[in-house]
Amino acid sequence: MSTEPGQGGGDAALDEAMRERRRLIGVAYRLLGSLADAEDVVQETYARWYALPPRQQDAIENVGAWLTKVAGRICLDQLRSARARRERYVGEWIPEPVPGSAELISGWSGGAEVDPADRVTLDESLSMAFLVLLEAMTPAERVAFILHDVFRYPFPEVAEIVGRSPAACRQLATSARRRVRAERGAQPPTDRHSRIVREFKQAWEALDVNAMIGLLDPDATAVGDGGGIVSALPHPLHGSTPIARYFVAIARRGGAGVQILEETVNGRPGLVLRQDGAALAVLAFDIAEDRVTHVWAVRNPHKLGPWMDD
Repeated sequence: MSTEPGQGGGDAALDEAMRERRRLIGVAYRLLGSLADAEDVVQETYARWYALPPRQQDAIENVGAWLTKVAGRICLDQLRSARARRERYVGEWIPEPVPGSAELISGWSGGAEVDPADRVTLDESLSMAFLVLLEAMTPAERVAFILHDVFRYPFPEVAEIVGRSPAACRQLATSARRRVRAERGAQPPTDRHSRIVREFKQAWEALDVNAMIGLLDPDATAVGDGGGIVSALPHPLHGSTPIARYFVAIARRGGAGVQILEETVNGRPGLVLRQDGAALAVLAFDIAEDRVTHVWAVRNPHKLGPWMDD
């Protein structure tokens, strides 16, 4: 369904609605972990906006708030049905990686008063490690936490989306925040993260198992997502030695012309495997104390659309 201007409402309201698109995609992506699903949500949100008679559009005082409420409720419905869909998914499910920084799907983050200790920046909320953490939350926790702590929506507005009281939404966000604090350590500066990823790449290209083991935390975990379409790790792989041997074995089996390139993945340094311009895999890393603690490798071609060369 088209989301082009020209249907219903005054020009000012229409312009205001269209300016919200990037922010809405940013909210929906963080809630769903899928850029494709986020774009579908925003498409549906605008379809509902256009379906309103001009008089109803003109009566909406805050178009952005109305659009966010609609998009948030659609996301909440999708999150509630996601568990069943994930059970049918072949292999491990990893959030869809996006290229570049948070500017791609950023958005407005002003409004609610948030304790500085509770703030989560747009860049932090885009990282693969953060998105994976969100997967363990209940749908209501995830919505309350993202909308309040990341996008700074006040709890009364969050409550209208979640369908609970502002006090209950505050408790949901607190519970989610506690989970994040317990599982997320301090992140290294980007330059240090980049250096470690570069060393991992060099060791991988050199087929140097020992060097890779030295870069991996002894309790590191590697997860692959092929979606049942292409081969990938069927289950998470644990331990520095098994992970290093697995990646070296992949490199030895790789076809001619496969390149390992350093690129920004979800706002952090990562790696992309390319062959003849096509993306074969996107790798995101979590790093603590100069060791790689997690590697997420997305190979499902349905999740690599944004990475394909024009």
